Amino acid sequence: MSTQESAAAPTRSEAPRVAVVTGGSRGIGRETVRRLAADGYAVVVGYAGSRDLAEAAVKEAVAAGGRAVAVRADVADEERVAALFATAGSEFGGVDVVVHAAGRMFLAPVAELDLAELDAMHRTNIRGTFVVAQQAARTLRAGGAFIAFSTSVVGLAFPGYGAYSASKGAVEALTMVLARELRGRDVTVNAVAPGPTATDLFLEGKDEETVARLAAQPPLERLGTPADIAEVVAFLASPAGHWVNGQVVRANGGIV
Repeated sequence: MSTQESAAAPTRSEAPRVAVVTGGSRGIGRETVRRLAADGYAVVVGYAGSRDLAEAAVKEAVAAGGRAVAVRADVADEERVAALFATAGSEFGGVDVVVHAAGRMFLAPVAELDLAELDAMHRTNIRGTFVVAQQAARTLRAGGAFIAFSTSVVGLAFPGYGAYSASKGAVEALTMVLARELRGRDVTVNAVAPGPTATDLFLEGKDEETVARLAAQPPLERLGTPADIAEVVAFLASPAGHWVNGQVVRANGGIV
């Protein structure tokens, strides 16, 4: 199987801005692909699992008015991630925005957590974020943006989220450091920290009562949607959001 899975593109008279979106085949990542494509971006859709879902995301991006290609890459594998970024260069001419939406979540009390799950989460959420951030730091063009994903649970400290929250706390720390390391490059670095959001990752393993309780917590009294979060990402990726730098944006409907 080739690294590059699918591509489609209408011809454009002017080169579009180019985005790399990891975790782009489902959930918030997939909605971000569609949203950026609607703004005219060419998008490299990074995915780890289903080729069919990734190709569906590509089709949605093209239908929204952008250009897209899907590339399979484990975000913790530096060679695969380098190939992902190389595809952005070879297909579209460079990289302007990196949205690192790939992540892994496993919930259990600290006393009961399977350490193999801890290791798997840290491999994706910490090492994976570092590997993607490293490539972003090496390749983003002036005027660009790197957007990582944390979680509002870092501040809310829900029981059962210890390992997941710890991994995302590392993402927030890396975000702050990288923003300062890229001084003089005209590149912004931020993290988006969603609250309860109606994705497969969030809903998995939760009963209706738990979902209803979490949905009632924000003053807006509903779960977030992938589109809610994609709008925040699109703003941070755009010239309009370029003065926001070195921040963690808690997009959670007002949960405190």
